[in-house]
Parts: sequence; C-alpha cells; structure tokens
Amino acid sequence: MLVAPEAGDVELFEHLDRVESWKATAATSELSATQFQALVLPGGVANADQLRTDPAAVDFVRETMARRNPVAVICHGPWILVEADGVRGRTLTSWPSLQTDIINAGGSWADREVRVDGNLISSRKPADLPAFCQAMVTRFAVR
Repeated sequence: MLVAPEAGDVELFEHLDRVESWKATAATSELSATQFQALVLPGGVANADQLRTDPAAVDFVRETMARRNPVAVICHGPWILVEADGVRGRTLTSWPSLQTDIINAGGSWADREVRVDGNLISSRKPADLPAFCQAMVTRFAVR
C-alpha cells in the first residue's frame, strides 16, 4: 500500500528528478498502526521533510514504534522518527547530515550500511539498498 498525506496521484523522484507517478491508495489521516504489521519509511530529502510536517504521519509513526512493529528507514527518512520521538535510546544510521538531529533527539548514530536495533532497521543511502533490503526482509519475515 502506498500512503501519502493525501490519497491520489503522487510524483516519484530519484534525488531531485521526477521519474514517474503512482497512486497513493490512502491518506496518512486514514491510518492506524493496528492495521499494519510493518512499515517502510521513504528516504530522500524532499520526501522525509514533507512527511515530518504531516501531523497524521507523525502520529502513525509514533503509534507504530510504540507497538514495536518492524520499521525500516533509509537516508533522510529518520527525520520523521526524530519528530515522532522514535530514536530516543536507539542506535541507527542515516544520511550523514542527520547525525546531529538523531543525537539531539536522544539517539546514537552509527556510520554503517545497515543497523538493526530491535524493531528498527536503518540504512544510510541508496548504495546500501542490498544490505538494507536483506535486513528488512529477514526482520519482516519474523513478524
């Protein structure tokens, strides 16, 4: 299921280049963590920055983390975890420029291609996708 702040057509980007459109089948305001067993948060500067300003998305992520459901996040995606108070006491990785944000939010930052901390799987960048996907599939399969 693809979710966005509003249901309907969404533009997909590779870095800052628009690559295609897909249809978001639900809005963040329609979500409840009880409906899902796992969550993948998008990376990318623009995606992550927009998502962390959506109160419904932040609430959903907070609820998902509280339920200890598996959450996978890459690149700039941890910004929404910071907003949802989801990094406190956790060790994760991200795009390097988020290191200070994660530390200021009570987390620890590690420069690794993938980091698993309980239900939280994180990676730094697109080049880490093979390790990230493997860790995500392994953790999500346990669920």
